[in-house]
Amino acid sequence: MPPAARRLITATPSLALLLALAALSGCDGAPAPGPTAPAAAAPRSADPAANRIEDDVRALAGDAMQGRATGTPGFDRAADHVAARFAEAGLQPAGADGSWFQPVPLLRATIDAEGALLRVTLGDDAVELAFPEQFLPLPDFNRPESAVDAPAVFVVQAVHAPGLGHDDFAGLDLRGKVAVILGGAPDHFDDDRRAFHGSLAEKLRAVAARGAVGAVLAGTADDEVRTPWARIAADRDRPSMRLRGEDGRGVDTWPGLQVVARVGAAAADTLFAGGDRSTARLAADARAGRGRGFDLPVRLSLAVWTRVDVLDSRNVVGLLPGSDPALAHEYVVHTAHLDHLGIGADVDGDRVYNGALDNALGVAIMTEAARTLASASGRPRRPQLFVAVTAEEQGLLGSQWFADRPPVDGALVANINIDMPVLTAPSRDVVAIGAGHSSLGPIVDEAARGLGVRVSPDPFPEEAAFVRSDQFSFVRRGIPAVYLDGGVEPADPERDPRVAATWFMRNCYHRPCDQADLPIHYDDAARLARLSARIARGIADADAPPTWNEGDFFGEWFSRPPSTGR
Repeated sequence: MPPAARRLITATPSLALLLALAALSGCDGAPAPGPTAPAAAAPRSADPAANRIEDDVRALAGDAMQGRATGTPGFDRAADHVAARFAEAGLQPAGADGSWFQPVPLLRATIDAEGALLRVTLGDDAVELAFPEQFLPLPDFNRPESAVDAPAVFVVQAVHAPGLGHDDFAGLDLRGKVAVILGGAPDHFDDDRRAFHGSLAEKLRAVAARGAVGAVLAGTADDEVRTPWARIAADRDRPSMRLRGEDGRGVDTWPGLQVVARVGAAAADTLFAGGDRSTARLAADARAGRGRGFDLPVRLSLAVWTRVDVLDSRNVVGLLPGSDPALAHEYVVHTAHLDHLGIGADVDGDRVYNGALDNALGVAIMTEAARTLASASGRPRRPQLFVAVTAEEQGLLGSQWFADRPPVDGALVANINIDMPVLTAPSRDVVAIGAGHSSLGPIVDEAARGLGVRVSPDPFPEEAAFVRSDQFSFVRRGIPAVYLDGGVEPADPERDPRVAATWFMRNCYHRPCDQADLPIHYDDAARLARLSARIARGIADADAPPTWNEGDFFGEWFSRPPSTGR
């Protein structure tokens, strides 16, 4: 799961949760022994499905896979493992040229500190911010050396939402200027619109379309609480990736934006020199929906040097043909991301970021769902595609490539995604994020009833995880989707799944301790696989494909024909 999806970290915890967390940690912040911290391996399950899932997690999250970073030999070994497991499950290869793999062309970029510049000029005075303590440029996938010197314009949160009567660009001319942007979206937006309009990609898309030649993201105190600047700066050497189009250029890289940079909260007021408004005041107005853009009295000089190289990775694609020839070209797509972070900074003597929960577990559950459907006495009417996607951690790139260029002849009608179910405390329920946006909702409810499982609402709707994992690549193509996650209702009064998940997010998310010795409840994982299979059959056997609910934001915003194969 990408960093933006840290919904459990950013949610405001209750007092009870804070007390529970305190009980789980020693005074030095290290986890104390307990039901949510790593424990001795549990005995093998009596359920063969649970044991198959465990075997796959241990293989995919083993050190031999080297953390499965996109474009590495470790990822390729993991992809080969998944292809073999797809074959054992009874699937057929559905990648390129009769193989199990769909090539995913990428560009990989890193910034060179020597070329980094951000200067703020007011009249005859100029201030240069310090790299990386105060600012960080983003890589430029279009040029090795980029520079811009231009007047600045404040565009609040760069949100254009005509359906809500909100336009941060009203009365502003961005042509030839550097846009200064605050994060987020107004508080009065509903959770889905706030998450969508708050995404960096949508902001950059909006300012580029209006002629801006650069963009600066001004940090706030709230940003610092969510993700401290020191953590962002520490990751500055980690490569960024974009899809590589047929012309060899990066996809969604907005060439007109010559330089994009972030400025930390401690230095953000420098951008507003010469005025009487602070970043804090402007951010408060933006959150309240009363922010107004204006030309700034400063010029901004920005520069970045970027090293870009070509990289290739692959999605693993398996097919279970349907039973109804009339529906042979309407595909239900199952996804789970295979990649993780690879080898990284040493933490307590360990540099392998194994990614057991994120997302070896999701891939193993998806594979078991495939086996369940393939071994059933009767196949679903519609065909099923199972895709272990690459480069999710880099911005949902593998799923975007698949959704835009599916290697099949037909339409993708629905997506079931599984990403990082934190099954470290047993639960009695499941969470189906996004099901309420479409006719998938009743299908999910019926499938859960068949298993005697309750479907709980998203426990953190304000974080809008629906736009933050691979299902969103399909949503953007107008395809209804659901994101299956672990439950929140305790099956054991001594172990609370919410507390267990929060412990994981604060201690092991994107760290080496996300490994197979965590107390993963594989019986719950097997139940999630059966639920996924039941949902898929409900979609596949219906007379009509899923549809968006009347008036749904995503259905209206991304209204377009279903994706078709090329």
